[in-house]
Amino acid sequence: MIEAAAARLDGHARRTPLLSSPFLDEIAGRRVLVKAECLQHTGSFKFRGAWAAISGLPPGVRARGVLAYSSGNHAQGVALAARMHGVPAVIIMPADAPRLKIDNTRALGAEVILYDRAGESREEIGAALEAERGLTLIKPYDAAETIAGQGSVGLEIAEQAAEEGVETADVLVCCGGGGLTSGVALALEARAPGLRARPAEPEGFDDTARSLAAGRILRNKAMAGGLCDAIVTPQPGELTFPIMARLCGPGLVVTEEEALRAMALAFLRLKIVLEPGGAVALAAALFRPDRIAGEAVIAVASGGNVDPDTFRLALDRLAPAR
Repeated sequence: MIEAAAARLDGHARRTPLLSSPFLDEIAGRRVLVKAECLQHTGSFKFRGAWAAISGLPPGVRARGVLAYSSGNHAQGVALAARMHGVPAVIIMPADAPRLKIDNTRALGAEVILYDRAGESREEIGAALEAERGLTLIKPYDAAETIAGQGSVGLEIAEQAAEEGVETADVLVCCGGGGLTSGVALALEARAPGLRARPAEPEGFDDTARSLAAGRILRNKAMAGGLCDAIVTPQPGELTFPIMARLCGPGLVVTEEEALRAMALAFLRLKIVLEPGGAVALAAALFRPDRIAGEAVIAVASGGNVDPDTFRLALDRLAPAR
C-alpha cells in the first residue's frame, strides 16, 4: 500500500530534501540529518496522506466530497488534495487552532466548521455530517490509506540515507496519533531495516511514549493546550499503535522550550521555518543525545505552519543559542 500510494503521489507531492549543518552536529554530538517535510505542499507531510486517501477512493464516492477533522495541517492537506481532485471538502477544526491554519484552510477552498475541543466531540460532529451530506471521512492518522501516504516519507528517507552513506540510525518522528510514525516505520522495515523509527512528543502530550513503555494504549490527561498543537491527540491510534509497538524504539519527550530552541536553530542553520509540533523530533535529536545511539540521527521536520507571534517567540531564543 505504501508503494502504491507513493506511485499515486508521484508528480503531485514534493520529494523533500535531507538537510544538514555542522553546527547542529556539534550540538548533538553526532551527525544530524533533517528531513524537511515543512517544505511539502501546504507546509507539512499531511498532504501525502490526504492525497493518498482521496486518490484511493472510487470516483463516484470521491465526487460526493470529503470530510476531515484537524487542528490545521491535515485540514490544509485535505483541502488542497480535494481541490486538486475537483471535489468539495468540509473541515472540522478546533476553535483554538492557529488562525493561520484556519485561514489557509478556507483559502484552499474548504468549508471550515469550528468546534470546542475541550467540550465537543469532533467525531460526533463528523458522523452527523457524513450522514447528512454523504461525505467520506479522511481520517488524520488512523486509516490505512492515510498511513500509506505518510509512509512515502519513509521510502524517501531510506533512499536519501543510503545516498548519505547512513545505514544504521534512529529516525525521530514528530508524533501525534502515529500516522506518520507508523508509516515511516513500515517503510523502513522493508527498505532500510538498519534505520529505526522513534516517536518524539512534547511534555504533557507524551501518550505514545507512555503507551509504548506500558505495552498498551494510554490517554493524555489534557485534551488541549500547549504550543505543539499539530501533534496534540488524546491517544495513539488503534491501527497505528500496534505498528509502533512492533517496530519503533522508545519514545522521546522534549519540553516546549526545547522545541522553540530547535525552531530557532533550524532557521539559523538550515534556513527552514518549523512550527513547535514540527520541531520536536529535531529538539530530541539535539537535546536528548544520551537517549540516542549511533554516529548519526535522522529527524523528520514534519511541519512549518507557525503563526508569526509564535515564530518570534522562537527567534527570541537565538541569542543564547549561538
